[in-house]
Amino acid sequence: MFKALLARLKTGHRTQPFPPGAGAFSDRFRGRPEIKSGAAAADFSSCPTAAWQLQDGAPNLDLGRCLFCGDCPWAAKDGPLVFSRDYRLAASNRRDLLVRPGADLKLASSLGNKLHRLLGRALRLRQVSAGGCNACETDANVLTTVGFDLGRFGIQFVASPRHADGLIVTGPVTRNMRLALEKTYAAIPEPKIVIASGACAVSGGPYAGSEQVLAGVDKILPVDLYVPGCPPHPLTLLDGLLRILGRLPQAGRLADF
Repeated sequence: MFKALLARLKTGHRTQPFPPGAGAFSDRFRGRPEIKSGAAAADFSSCPTAAWQLQDGAPNLDLGRCLFCGDCPWAAKDGPLVFSRDYRLAASNRRDLLVRPGADLKLASSLGNKLHRLLGRALRLRQVSAGGCNACETDANVLTTVGFDLGRFGIQFVASPRHADGLIVTGPVTRNMRLALEKTYAAIPEPKIVIASGACAVSGGPYAGSEQVLAGVDKILPVDLYVPGCPPHPLTLLDGLLRILGRLPQAGRLADF
């Protein structure tokens, strides 16, 4: 027993604060893309998901399709595209995931006081993999580990949809998974929320255009939160969840609810 207590003391406090500090991300981390003002149109044919588009002659990047692969020729050194260290990416509306030159991204907003009163200080989510590759699923489950401790925010993943307040869906929604997803959604009592996590769940990702997928959750269910990425960083997902709940902690403060 004493050895166990000694080992615990040596281990110390492993749960990281939220918002995270500067050392929370590795050097390979790619955060919110930024397009420099005045960037001109270019050849976007190399993008595997057609994430680039032109509006009024200016290039725009659809974060809902972007895989953050870093292979885009625009992301070369001193190029017009820069991947920042900002992990905040989640949006309430699909159209808000469009990155424009020199413009800020409109992040997710609170679902409102009425829903907050109904949910209270707890949020239970049922996770459904609708044809995902297991990357988004894994990074969502990482939030339950001691390093992130999702439970301190009053948010938990549950096994039964009847115990849930909402769905977190990963994967492009294959046709074989459509019925299972619809039944799971129907089993959740009202009011309920739906979260599309990852490029596949938002837009179909690299599978968009295939006849075997529906190319996104919002094709069959109303989505309240879009979390882009391939996969989204756990802190990106956590930030989005806290935003729609209206419970973002102050900077530099360890949040416990």
